[in-house]
Amino acid sequence: MSHEVHGLGSFYASAPGVVARRMLRAGLRRLWPDLRGLEVAGGGWASPYLGVWPGAARAISLVPAPLAEARPPAPCALIPETVLPLPDLSLDRILLVHALEAVPNPAVLLRECWRVLRDDGRLLVVLPNRHGCWSLFDHTPFGQGRPWSRGQLGRLLQSRLFRVSAMRPALFVPPFSARWALAGAGVWEGLGRAALPGLSGVVLAEAVKDVLGVVPGAGLEAAMAGARNSVLRPIPGVSGHGMVGPVAPGTGTWRPVATPP
Repeated sequence: MSHEVHGLGSFYASAPGVVARRMLRAGLRRLWPDLRGLEVAGGGWASPYLGVWPGAARAISLVPAPLAEARPPAPCALIPETVLPLPDLSLDRILLVHALEAVPNPAVLLRECWRVLRDDGRLLVVLPNRHGCWSLFDHTPFGQGRPWSRGQLGRLLQSRLFRVSAMRPALFVPPFSARWALAGAGVWEGLGRAALPGLSGVVLAEAVKDVLGVVPGAGLEAAMAGARNSVLRPIPGVSGHGMVGPVAPGTGTWRPVATPP
């Protein structure tokens, strides 16, 4: 991944990170107000946001292995960058944060999301906005990786058999630690959404799995050939985080491979 992985943990512990987390959680809650009884997964660095939905039947954090150095919050599973080792049609919702902009092939990751979502499943992507100021400062995670415009993101999702159902601007507070910037975060958000929505720091895009579209071509299917043979299942009583390897479908366990120091 292209992130400087040491920056994720320290950013969310900083004053700008705390404010950004609060603003984005509010935006996520507006899009998905109630996920009671649903199976939810977060990809990338989604742990700071999964707590928005305490009523979910299950909420799992799937962290790409290159981010292990940043010590992701437990519990989580470390996985390959563009493989979701879960059964087909196993999730109701997927949240991607600090994910799509950092992987070398976003189309492959989206194809995996499509595979593991149920036929009425929904995807919510949090991405740095190409036209926002957060993408210009690399001292935050939103200034790393590839930023996207709303049009680029919409076309990418459509090409991977997702129907965009909502795009919302978020994070208008400037990416600085100055007290004058952070103290008025709520005012920045309100004014930005009303007057300058195209200049938001982040775009929140919700997309619905499109089961009526054309199945992607053989090239992408070949790239994901091993994914359907890799299934993660929980070991009762095991918590925390570690590297999780593929197991044969139906064996009923996750296989811990390694745990970062």
